[in-house]
Amino acid sequence: MSDEPVPARPIVDLKSFTPARVALGRSGASLPTKPLLDFTLAHARARDAVHAAFDAPGLIAGLRALGLGATEVHSRAADRADYLRRPDLGRQLDAASAATLEKTVAAPGQLAIVIGDGLSAAAVHAHAAGLLQRLLQRLGEGDAVALGHVVVASGARVALGDEIGAILGARMVLMLIGERPGLSAPDSLGAYLTFAPKPGLTDAERNCVSNIHKAGLGYDEAAFKIAWLVREGLARQVTGVALKDESADRAPRRIGTAVPE
Repeated sequence: MSDEPVPARPIVDLKSFTPARVALGRSGASLPTKPLLDFTLAHARARDAVHAAFDAPGLIAGLRALGLGATEVHSRAADRADYLRRPDLGRQLDAASAATLEKTVAAPGQLAIVIGDGLSAAAVHAHAAGLLQRLLQRLGEGDAVALGHVVVASGARVALGDEIGAILGARMVLMLIGERPGLSAPDSLGAYLTFAPKPGLTDAERNCVSNIHKAGLGYDEAAFKIAWLVREGLARQVTGVALKDESADRAPRRIGTAVPE
């Protein structure tokens, strides 16, 4: 082994590798003014994202421009305060919404798409339409996936997609939802995939593609991963811990191809 000392790299070099708050400096026992103000602004943006109003009609109009019709539904959370205090209500449809979906059931299709506000309506407003545009292109390639209903849900938690998918009779449900805001990403979108959706499933039975935003996972890469998981999940008839994301290693099976015992 060489006895030469390893050159020390200043901690400020970390700033070129991460958006995390490192090497902020200090002023006495506190932060300098600018980093402190930056932190306060990021915290305010995260809080605003959680409490922002969800523009479901505007989102539906944007989906219409992509050639998609959508049904608007609501969870049992009466308002935002109710939603934040009672996560369980965000996992259940209100009675009127369930009745509306039951009336729309015709040909269920292989994949139902649910777009929910979650904990960041800002993320949905910013990224849902752009991601869907790329995803629809991916799903239409080769062995095309039969798209069923598109639903826009207010007051939604991830598991609300399970009840919606079950009512619609979809083989798989894709939930696009605003993720819990962080201090560096108040507008991060998540995508959750569940095969054979029904109420009562756990997160172990879903796949997640997260951190979709301008400084995170881009639309093209996210759409590629989601489309791969959709096709592979439909072919294997599983999602969750039984389905590993190997999209970087190989092509998905053809949908309907039996998995060897």
